[in-house]
Amino acid sequence: MLLLEKLVIQGQKRLRGEVNVSGAKNAAVAILPATILSDGECTIENVPDILDVAILKNILTDLGAKITEINGSSLQINTSNINSFTATNKDIGKLRASYYLMGALLGRFKKAVVNFPGGCDFGVRPIDQHIKGFEALGAKVEIEHGKVILSADRLVGAPVYLDVVSVGATVNIMLAAVKAEGVTTIENAAKEPHIVDLANFLNAMGADIKGAGTDVIKIRGKKHLNGGHTYTIIPDQIEAGTYMIAAAATKGDVLIKNIIPKHMESLTAKLQEMNVKVEVYDDSIRVCGKDKIQKVNIKTLPYPGFPTDLQPPITALLCGAEGTSIISEGVWDNRFQYVDELKRMGARIKVEGRMAVIEGPVDLTGAPVRAMDLRAGAAMVIAGLMARGETVISNIHYIDRGYERLDEKLKSLGADIQRVE
Repeated sequence: MLLLEKLVIQGQKRLRGEVNVSGAKNAAVAILPATILSDGECTIENVPDILDVAILKNILTDLGAKITEINGSSLQINTSNINSFTATNKDIGKLRASYYLMGALLGRFKKAVVNFPGGCDFGVRPIDQHIKGFEALGAKVEIEHGKVILSADRLVGAPVYLDVVSVGATVNIMLAAVKAEGVTTIENAAKEPHIVDLANFLNAMGADIKGAGTDVIKIRGKKHLNGGHTYTIIPDQIEAGTYMIAAAATKGDVLIKNIIPKHMESLTAKLQEMNVKVEVYDDSIRVCGKDKIQKVNIKTLPYPGFPTDLQPPITALLCGAEGTSIISEGVWDNRFQYVDELKRMGARIKVEGRMAVIEGPVDLTGAPVRAMDLRAGAAMVIAGLMARGETVISNIHYIDRGYERLDEKLKSLGADIQRVE
């Protein structure tokens, strides 16, 4: 993966065929740091081959973990030799999820020094709820010179009420609390599928976590978590949604395999409202696009609401819908930065604060555009697939952060997409 690579798309090809969805990025970036809490070796299957995972593997190796690749999607991770609670290498600033090292290192060593995290920039993402949780468990928290410094004589379970639903804070408090003395209760917890996946992984190691997937999670701390088990990461809800939207956008016919259809319900309902044909099976979904799609109004919300990560891709799709669609962003402050890129392709979109008004249908035309962040990059790809002529997308390292071989999978469905230097 080179920073100077671009994607070149010749648009208006209908996608047809079958595509397999990889393991969930958001689960992988929580489960890999969680291996720090294990006394032995874990085997993790269905790990997506994405840039964020590569960065996390480097960080864990730097800390002293031994990581062996068994095949393209399975990792054996032995963290028994990690003896440092300081994670300050340069890679941390590239990755938002590096903040999960705080909870994992604090849980294991009662101390952690972690560089302030990076990742996609679409508004302020404060860590005040994470800090509130760590302090409730008895940790002292200081922020100095771009580092978060955590220390505790002992961690003791406590009730934690999150002022806002935060996936990151829910994960971090779980990671620290599994080794705290006594019971921790997280109220107003996030309910996303990857929260449940992380809880299942920790429970497989011997943790005692109940209520993941509801808004109250109870964690009874344990002194030791065992290694020696194999765990399979859930399929990626956002990758699956991206292919569903791409099929609708190209008026195609695509079977998206290896997914959990329940995780897709909010998107499935909106696509059906737009007059797109969606057939749901046990572990796959077939999407057949129609020549005319209808306008819809969407508000992004924490799970089980419509995912904020699918907001940019569906905005691209709505450029082709009949009438005026309104998207309200209910999670992040500043997630419409990519709209100017869509406008270069002819989109008629007006943004007011956390709301975008999309006038359709417009015939998008190919143009040079940039991926502003991971999911905005997916939106540019979908716009390029819809557009007449050639679209050239730069900054595609953002796309590689969270999509495993997106260009190759789309090519297998009939897209005319090339990766060039």
